[in-house]
Amino acid sequence: MVTPFPSVELLVFPDDCDSFGHVNQATFLRLFERARWNAVAAGPGIDIFDREDAWPAVRKTTIEYLASAFPGDVLRFDTVVEQLGRTSFTMQQTAIRDADDTVVAEAHFVFVCVTRKGEPTPVPGEISRFLDAANSSRPSGIHNLRVRGIATGLDVIGDGDTVLFVHGFPLDRTMWSEIAGPLTGWRRIAPDLRGLGMSGAPADGYSMAEYADDLAGLLDALDIQEVVLSGLSMGGYVAFEFLRRHRSRVRALMLLNTRADGDGVVARANRNETIAAVRRNGVGVLEDLLIHRLLAPDSIETMPHVVQRLQAMLQRHSPEGVIGALEAMRDRSDSTSLLPSIDVPTLVVAGKEDRIVPIESVQEMAAAIPEAQFTAIADAGHLTPMEQPISTGRVIREFLDSITT
Repeated sequence: MVTPFPSVELLVFPDDCDSFGHVNQATFLRLFERARWNAVAAGPGIDIFDREDAWPAVRKTTIEYLASAFPGDVLRFDTVVEQLGRTSFTMQQTAIRDADDTVVAEAHFVFVCVTRKGEPTPVPGEISRFLDAANSSRPSGIHNLRVRGIATGLDVIGDGDTVLFVHGFPLDRTMWSEIAGPLTGWRRIAPDLRGLGMSGAPADGYSMAEYADDLAGLLDALDIQEVVLSGLSMGGYVAFEFLRRHRSRVRALMLLNTRADGDGVVARANRNETIAAVRRNGVGVLEDLLIHRLLAPDSIETMPHVVQRLQAMLQRHSPEGVIGALEAMRDRSDSTSLLPSIDVPTLVVAGKEDRIVPIESVQEMAAAIPEAQFTAIADAGHLTPMEQPISTGRVIREFLDSITT
């Protein structure tokens, strides 16, 4: 029987840290590698590559540093396989502080198997079987599922009743990392919508209805009937459509930095201009067009790590997925008339400095939903979970606690 990757726990020692007492970037590389070898040792054994006369050479590394780690912290490393090819494979590793389930760092490693002469060689059969089984057997971590014919990347963390997090545009599932991590006692699922992040990008089929049905298909695949549905910005538009099409599966609703009305003439024209720019110049144009609008001015100045995370997200998207999302938002239905009929517990969150969806608009939406709770987050723009994760996470935790008592 092949054993899937176990979680590996590593203690942070003082000599792992820099002069400020933080785990530095070089140490993270070493810890990620140590965790990989521990995982391989628990499976086919660390001599597997020697036995097969093939070595995994690192071709590419990408790391996002999301929180600090200090001496004495116990970090849990989850390792999953993103892609398995003939001569190469890609792993994603997540470092999680065990004490509070905070995601500290996330890394992607691309490996190419080579011979002792440095020539490409197929991934050994035994390690290939191990990697394939490890990816499909993990109860939590980063997964790839085929949903409605599309490869879908998602994070699955914890056990309990389910919260389904739906990201905004032009983001991906990782925008929820700092919110989802501490919500112990809940099963937290954050997928990448089609065409974005790790999910496949079909040539067509982008609409709020398609996104909503993708989520329903994902829940079917995971054998989950009911969720607390959380959507930010475009994720809120998807949540409204999910309510229309799959109302029985929504236990409660969280709407963050979103609006119910559809695009007007000016907004539709702006979407079309952005679509044309992406077609001409690729997804890189979104950085100049959007980042300064997504974040509060102070966030741009004082939170360079958030800006870097946004930039990294943009690099993971395909032009087809970005254009599809823009078209879906442009053509979405107005959901204003839906608001009075929402009969589940609802939390509505706004950023006080949101320049895309002004706080007054969010307040009006909340007032139209029977008994909705409304909270404004200070010092935040359009991305409250990323700009103010502690304040936003506390509000979400309190809301979730309120619907379980």
